Amino acid sequence: MVQLTHEGPEDLTLTTDRSRPNPGPGEYLIRVGAAGVNFADVMQTRGTYGGGPRAPYVAGFEAAGEIVGVGPDVESPLPLGTHVVGAGPGAFAQYMTMPAAGAIPVPSGWSDAEALGLVLNWATALAALKPLGEIRTGEVVLVHAAAGGVGQAAVRLAHHYGARVIATASPAKHDTVRALGADVVLDSAHPHLAEEIKRLTGGVDLVLESVGRATFEASLSVTKPFTGRVVVFGAASGDATLTTHDLIFTHQVQVKGLHIGALATAAPSLYQALLREIDTLIDQGTYPPGTPRVHPLAEGPAVLRQLEAGQTRGKHALDPWR
Repeated sequence: MVQLTHEGPEDLTLTTDRSRPNPGPGEYLIRVGAAGVNFADVMQTRGTYGGGPRAPYVAGFEAAGEIVGVGPDVESPLPLGTHVVGAGPGAFAQYMTMPAAGAIPVPSGWSDAEALGLVLNWATALAALKPLGEIRTGEVVLVHAAAGGVGQAAVRLAHHYGARVIATASPAKHDTVRALGADVVLDSAHPHLAEEIKRLTGGVDLVLESVGRATFEASLSVTKPFTGRVVVFGAASGDATLTTHDLIFTHQVQVKGLHIGALATAAPSLYQALLREIDTLIDQGTYPPGTPRVHPLAEGPAVLRQLEAGQTRGKHALDPWR
């Protein structure tokens, strides 16, 4: 699927005139079994994703599938036929190239679709909670957008690590979030959200902030001064602002930025540690096979529009062979 402009998902078009790509140095050629849909895809269609592709471009960047080719300079390549999950440009297609260094074998017994989210959603949630969020047993953790791909993983993990989990989501999604282990689920559009969270908790230790403008002020105001942490990894409702004056005089909290792709590049040892912990979580059963809703590739524009409008829950994926 090719994104023709930066005017949004409506200009994402199914096309058949693209040839199969060739893997470059350090890359695999992947026969895509399932492509993950993420809010970053929506941002790219609007031209608001930092460092994102310029239109026209083949959309998508997360996929799982079979290695069918190996480019030059791949160290210790996995065998042809191995199914891997990873990220790379042009995932909304039958074939894509993927950096070999970031391609992870699909867990044994899992389908391609079930493995989506491993290197993005779950790695982001884990990084936000542990190395950046420094979660401790008994702390209070606030997870916004808790019904989304990262949000659901974060609720599961925060509960697993012994935190009290306060989550926000639209009312229709509360049962889904509560079933994942959230102790309290609040309406994300509550007119007095900060006051309600303070009433319930007295202040939270850690906030996972992915909504941006609509929740950012509330996130800062409910975080405990000095010891509290806010990890920011998204801005679905638009950018929020934070000044030095705010940090000195109003919100004396620790604010940390997270982009999982940048973390993998800038701190590879930390990223590899995250992946090792994910393996342990899979072995323990804490991280079960994913259950994405899989759509035919042609439905990509509609899925992105629904994601942009906040009408989805959990992980969604596209099947390029349907």
